[in-house]
Amino acid sequence: MAAKIISMAQQKGGAGKTTVTMTLAAELAKRGHRVLVVDADPQASSIRWAAAASDEEPFPATVIGLAQAGQAVHREIRRHVDNYDRILIDCPPSADSTVAHSALLISDLVLVPTVPSPLDMRAGVGIRQAIEAAQTVNEELQARIVHNMVVNTKLARDVQEIQAQYNIQQAETKLANRNAYRLAALYGTGIEGDAKADAEVKKLANEVEGILK
Repeated sequence: MAAKIISMAQQKGGAGKTTVTMTLAAELAKRGHRVLVVDADPQASSIRWAAAASDEEPFPATVIGLAQAGQAVHREIRRHVDNYDRILIDCPPSADSTVAHSALLISDLVLVPTVPSPLDMRAGVGIRQAIEAAQTVNEELQARIVHNMVVNTKLARDVQEIQAQYNIQQAETKLANRNAYRLAALYGTGIEGDAKADAEVKKLANEVEGILK
């Protein structure tokens, strides 16, 4: 069967696209899936994450860079769909990016990582419009907001309530603001040594797998 394709997209940087991409990729690989990560962001954060892994224990998914493919990134990704079970695309932080638009055309699911701030809340409007535009061509495309770096404050709760009014369903899974995610990036791994963070990523993987059935 052809790979299921999951894009991570957001209007602005700092929302955790790469964190969600790489921790989810590592968890899916642990479950026995053949996983490809496509770093489509010129900042190449996913590639740097994987490169930080040790030679003895490389990152468990294959990571390639396709930022220079531009609006043809969907064509390049199609070359890999028969060789993998899951393909995760780390898109650049721009709803107007031709790369992001191209990725959404072939995606089964787009995850929109969002941190609890007014700026991210407003940025969600742009990515919502990009998703809706893609859905006119890719009618099977599903979307979920993933609340990231969540803290238990009134502002965070208010932002989540406002985002519930967007035409994007919110994922049940929320990722807290934990050092384990930063340590994973530092050492080029998935989540290790933090039971709560590990449970969050496992829950997100379960939710994603349920959507893709």
